Amino acid sequence: MGEIEISTDAARLDLDAIHAYLSTSYWAAGRSRELVAKSVANSLCFGVYDGARQVGLARVVTDRATFAYLCDVYVLESHRGRGIGKQLMRAVVAHPDLQGLRRFQLVTRDAHTLYEPFGFTPLAQPERHMERAVKA
Repeated sequence: MGEIEISTDAARLDLDAIHAYLSTSYWAAGRSRELVAKSVANSLCFGVYDGARQVGLARVVTDRATFAYLCDVYVLESHRGRGIGKQLMRAVVAHPDLQGLRRFQLVTRDAHTLYEPFGFTPLAQPERHMERAVKA
């Protein structure tokens, strides 16, 4: 395996690779390629590359002023255990467009230990948060 690079260059994103992973993930199973393309186009995306091959992603939905939502974070299984997830999170939280936000949220089922060192905690006041969940 080569040198890992993290880039926010949208032109480098491999939509086929992103869709292949997300469409089988527990949180985005069945998501269409068209929907993946639209979500990527409207987000700040951090691609993870091993040479020319995309091996991971973090997608941030944000107004770049007060709010951000971190989602669709993954590293291919073949590349796990090398600290790439932590490297990716360092790049995300250090990005200039994500500084000074009032709120930076995410939802995870099983990766709390990845996010906690970067300041993510359970909701302080969950009773204030609401959602409108629509079944796909």
